[in-house]
Amino acid sequence: MPAPAGHPTFAAMSASRGPFDRARHRRHRRRFAGGPDFLRRAIEERLLDRLDDIRTPLGRVLVLGAQDGGLAGAVRGRPGVDAVVIADELAPADVLLDEELLPFREGAFTTVLSAMSLHWVNDLPGLLVQIRHCLAADGLLLAAFPGGETLHELRQALMAAELDVTGGAGLRLSPMIDVRDAGALLQRAGFALPVADVERVTVRYAEPLRLLMDLRAMGEAQALGEGARGPLHRPVLGRLDAIMRERFADPDGKVRASFDIVSMTGWKPHESQPKALRRGSGEVSLAKALGVPLEVLQGRKE
Repeated sequence: MPAPAGHPTFAAMSASRGPFDRARHRRHRRRFAGGPDFLRRAIEERLLDRLDDIRTPLGRVLVLGAQDGGLAGAVRGRPGVDAVVIADELAPADVLLDEELLPFREGAFTTVLSAMSLHWVNDLPGLLVQIRHCLAADGLLLAAFPGGETLHELRQALMAAELDVTGGAGLRLSPMIDVRDAGALLQRAGFALPVADVERVTVRYAEPLRLLMDLRAMGEAQALGEGARGPLHRPVLGRLDAIMRERFADPDGKVRASFDIVSMTGWKPHESQPKALRRGSGEVSLAKALGVPLEVLQGRKE
């Protein structure tokens, strides 16, 4: 089983600068995680469905950001899995680490999986480079996390409620990674055959403020390094409830909460992988593919 180059301690790590206070997020997870798991389950199910389409053996698997261990448990015992290593910032985990600093040797794993974790990383481009480093040639990265326009209803309502009540509004919800940016980040990190896509999951609430309670119970409460950090006061919460009902309620009165699940797939480069033909190489005739004479495409014949 791949072994880390020593067990890092949080005190020895220099946190990267970025929007998130990772120590605060870690406290939220430690204190509140274990509540509603509909979002995590939805993300894990999508990852597992994608693994069903992978024909190559998964080999040595790193699960980055274990949550409750459900994903690792589902992967263990699958055909082609030699070993599963769980790496997380909270115990229990095989390797205790900050997800932004991976201590693994080059080529240590055949597959890296991450569910509902990468949206809290400050330096995602740097982490993707580290993941590529610890993958073997032709190794697979498969990750999924909330992104895109996740919670756009709550984001709009929160800003409007604070403006109405206090005359000003601070940043309350995390910035999200767009699916186009996710694909570009994979390319920038040197992954081959990069693919990024998004799928929306909509949850409905009879009581809008229940959404805030669920986010807190999932360990997904606000953990921004700067911006609004204080609690929401009762007048703001009351106005938030009213705005959610006014703007985002269905005919039955239930309020919508949207979660965009962004999935990233990439492979560590290997000579066996298919490559795009050089532009203008002429390996495939467009005229032949379309079934029309070449003169027609060139405009020399109608």
